[in-house]
Amino acid sequence: MTKISPSILTADFGHLADEILSLSNSGADWLHLDVMDNVFVPNMSFGQSMIRSLRGVVSLPFDVHLMIHDAPRYLAEFAEAGADIITVHPESAANTHLHRVVSQIRGLGKKAGIALNPSTHPDVLEYLYEELDLVLIMSVNPGYGGQKFIPQMLRKIEYVSERIQTLGLSVEVEVDGGINVTNAKSVRDAGATVLVAGSAVVDAPNRAEAIRLLKGRCKEVV
Repeated sequence: MTKISPSILTADFGHLADEILSLSNSGADWLHLDVMDNVFVPNMSFGQSMIRSLRGVVSLPFDVHLMIHDAPRYLAEFAEAGADIITVHPESAANTHLHRVVSQIRGLGKKAGIALNPSTHPDVLEYLYEELDLVLIMSVNPGYGGQKFIPQMLRKIEYVSERIQTLGLSVEVEVDGGINVTNAKSVRDAGATVLVAGSAVVDAPNRAEAIRLLKGRCKEVV
């Protein structure tokens, strides 16, 4: 079953507790939390304090995506705040020793993920797959919600998924950026197991119906 992990970037931050309750009650499997610092990406969102405040509101797994310059410095804080999955970027200079960073995340008792920007080749994962719980493939350039899916990323999803299968591993392949009912099936067919849906779910007039439609498209067989 393909999981849906709504991103809260376009949610109403003035009523965020109600927003994530709505997403939980609408059938979301995970909650995707994009942490941005206006350094690694050209935008700023929220940090540990907000995640800590939200942790008591819902029991959904918190899928925390660190789009920040110095992730290793803050791993323990995000783990303590309530993250269940912590995903970092190899493109950040602070994550040069990526194996060490992944080991730190797992040492904190959390699942570890690596996110790849659209232009980043998946070869960076070659000697890390066995240490990972998740690979997050960005299908837009990170920093803003509401962007269009980059179709070339389907090749990257296939590449990563096939490599995981060849190695006989159980690693989630998550895709984030421009996911909607039009492309959900092709993304699933390429090998994705988790879809991050921002605008397609959060901005929908009926979130439960939006999630149901996304999951329905992922079940379709030609």
